[in-house]
Amino acid sequence: MRKYNIALLPGDGVGPEVVKEGEKVLRAVSKVVGLELDFQEYYVGNQRYLELGEVLPEQTFQDCKAADAILMGAIGLPRAGMKPVTDKHGTEVTGHLMFKLRFDLDLFAGVRPIKSFPGVPSALAGKDRKIDLIILRESTEGLFSSYGGGGVVNDACAYDTQIITRKGTERAARYCFELALGRNGRPADGKKLVTCTHKGNVFRSFAYMTKIFNEVAEEYKESVDSELCMIDALTLLMTQRPENYDIILAENMHGDIISDMAAAYVGGMGMAPSGDIGYEHGLFQPSHGSAPTIAGKGLANPTGTILSAKMMLAWLGRRYDDAALTQAAQLIDDAVYQTFLEGVRTSDVAGSASTSMFGDTVVKHLMK
Repeated sequence: MRKYNIALLPGDGVGPEVVKEGEKVLRAVSKVVGLELDFQEYYVGNQRYLELGEVLPEQTFQDCKAADAILMGAIGLPRAGMKPVTDKHGTEVTGHLMFKLRFDLDLFAGVRPIKSFPGVPSALAGKDRKIDLIILRESTEGLFSSYGGGGVVNDACAYDTQIITRKGTERAARYCFELALGRNGRPADGKKLVTCTHKGNVFRSFAYMTKIFNEVAEEYKESVDSELCMIDALTLLMTQRPENYDIILAENMHGDIISDMAAAYVGGMGMAPSGDIGYEHGLFQPSHGSAPTIAGKGLANPTGTILSAKMMLAWLGRRYDDAALTQAAQLIDDAVYQTFLEGVRTSDVAGSASTSMFGDTVVKHLMK
């Protein structure tokens, strides 16, 4: 039996609490299906920066690089009434960790599933809407290419530059189409569909992105439909009828924004998992922030972290052709569904369960 080495980065705020529940669920499912997971925990984040002057030590980065996968909690300390933890350029030090991992591990596919669960209130009108889509943000370029660059000229103006490359768009688009092949299609009618959102009517970089997307779409036209949709129109249409979407490809900044917005469709940020995935490495984390105002109170929703752990197992299963990992991922998904069906929810989604109670209930359904 192969042993899988998992790097745990609990981080700041509620991060340690939700990672604890994710690890709890992973240990339980390992017993059920017979997996061998080895966990190594590392101290990273903004609090570490305040204490020790660095967010992510080089040795920790190398250990993460050597691990089979990374499970992270949350990074950042945006405390009310306090200045954020920034570097000499005035930007938050959070980026020193996130972009180091994304860029240096080449985690180009930012996969953010948006899926409804029973009994969870939605910001959208109507009850029991079936929502099951994925927003994929290309995570290594776009406007985020300017991280560490850009500039301010004579305190009169500032600039950042967006970069779109053929390589970046091709591999992100191809990842979308491969994802679509393995899904049941959009909830509205089962159509397998990849939507590329852009602003190509104004910016040459986005026009170039759509050109490359269409070239990749041509390779999959027999099995997956494709479409283009400008980002301003998409925000309207996706909010009106999220059931009409299956996979959405977006530039880095656009994907960051619309995935947070779409989380409201299914109950909020606590419900939203994510994976930053490359050919050789994978980092999995909830989409939410560190929420320091509720840290240590047992109020944090661990669903996003538990589902991120599920994504991690599914990715490892594909990478190593390990059916036990694939089975474990499905069991976690089923157990989370049963937990919500039972009515166990945290306060952010109209429930009363604590962070640990939710995790315990998921484990209970796993053990069944």
